[in-house]
Amino acid sequence: FVANVSHELRTPLTSIQGFSETLLNTSVTDINERKEFLKIIYNHSKRLGGILEDLLSLSKIENESEAREVKLTKDLLRPTIESAGDLFQPMANKRQNRIEIYCDPSTTASFNAPLIEQALVNLLDNAIKYGRAASSISISTKKTESTVQISVKDQGQGIDEKHLPRLFERFYRVDKARSRSVGGTGLGLSIVKHIALAHGGSVSVKSESAKGSVFSLCIPT
Repeated sequence: FVANVSHELRTPLTSIQGFSETLLNTSVTDINERKEFLKIIYNHSKRLGGILEDLLSLSKIENESEAREVKLTKDLLRPTIESAGDLFQPMANKRQNRIEIYCDPSTTASFNAPLIEQALVNLLDNAIKYGRAASSISISTKKTESTVQISVKDQGQGIDEKHLPRLFERFYRVDKARSRSVGGTGLGLSIVKHIALAHGGSVSVKSESAKGSVFSLCIPT
């Protein structure tokens, strides 16, 4: 894990140092070239910040889960789902995606609202970034006597079956180059998994080539 973290941090750090050194030690006088170098430094610093933020989130969730400090409240699920959807509506609009919610307003569960919202935010972020433009993304719930399943479905290109068992591992990426280009930290799905575990639940994924993927959290009621 330490080796993986070091590798992930080294990539943006090397770029920041390299382009900073270029600006400091050479006579780059072209204003457009300077702006381009500064833009690269800014983007890599954002990526570095994102990795650190996700590492802290993951650590906090794990520590609270181990100490059994995650507070669960019996409440309605739909407001939390709608809150996550609202956060991504501007991003969805840019790609002409429709966020559709299928959740009975009376559906309840024992959950930690900020954590479940964070899990949905991570899943929606992936669904929009890796899904097709001008397609629909659905958030649905399915309740049994003892569990509630919350699923996020996209209409993207799908994920090869060989990758599915490892998707929730820290820093595992199906397409490393594309993940970095869209700003992925490689920790989003791992955070989703640990949020589910903190609720005494589980995560799963189903995917079909050219048809999309469905990521699900299953938590006790």
